[in-house]
Amino acid sequence: MLNRRPRRRIRDRARTSLSIVPSLFTIGNIFCGYYSIVSTFRSNWDYAAILIGIGYILDGLDGRIARLTKTASDFGLQLDSIADIITFGIAPAVLAFSWGFGASEGIEGSVARHIHQLGSVAAFAFVVCGALRLARFNLQAKIPPETTSKRYFVGLPIPAAAGMLAAVVHFFKTPTLMVGSALLWSFLMLLLAFLMISTVRYSSFKEFDVKKARPSLALFGTAMLISLIYLYSEVMLLGMAATYVSSGLIHELVLTVRRFLPASPARSEAAHGNIKS
Repeated sequence: MLNRRPRRRIRDRARTSLSIVPSLFTIGNIFCGYYSIVSTFRSNWDYAAILIGIGYILDGLDGRIARLTKTASDFGLQLDSIADIITFGIAPAVLAFSWGFGASEGIEGSVARHIHQLGSVAAFAFVVCGALRLARFNLQAKIPPETTSKRYFVGLPIPAAAGMLAAVVHFFKTPTLMVGSALLWSFLMLLLAFLMISTVRYSSFKEFDVKKARPSLALFGTAMLISLIYLYSEVMLLGMAATYVSSGLIHELVLTVRRFLPASPARSEAAHGNIKS
């Protein structure tokens, strides 16, 4: 008994020390959101978008580290949600409004005023829908994992929505001061806001097992992806963000089309046989 107690104390201390590590990544995520807002105020839009991307990486690491070290807690979940609403809610909304509607040169005064009002409504809708998405995610996290599937997210995750806005800003760098582009930018923000609170399913990649894949192919693919992002970050990040956002819509479209298509002969014969029996 005397030998077991010191061992337990050492384990408890080690677990307490490990529990701080995920929170440090979350705090780093909050810093990225804060400094992204500061960079937006300085009209350094590209740097603000890059900081949101770094926050995206930190947000993915803190959860994985907490699961690996078995230090996941309700406190960490709530802190992560606060970090997400700052980095992926407020920061991208401020960036999107400043980048897409901040300048009004070459546009008439009355038209510029209406564009600014539309942009403020779209940015506020993005923040509100992001907060609703996080609240729903926190409620779903309390459901026992045996009763739900981890393959899909219900609604577009708020980091993916923020990543889409940041990828567009990182691709174009400077905004185009035109009425048409401002309207399209508003439509994109409203679409992302709607997708966050919708029931459209998006893949979570949580059930992807790296061990089942060949390690050599996995390492090669990861190295190539990192190299392409480093060399062609504008095109790669925008393409990856647009692919993920559209994947949920394409999946829902395929399911809708299948519902209206006639059943296959095998299915119809099986149903006819069940009716006779």
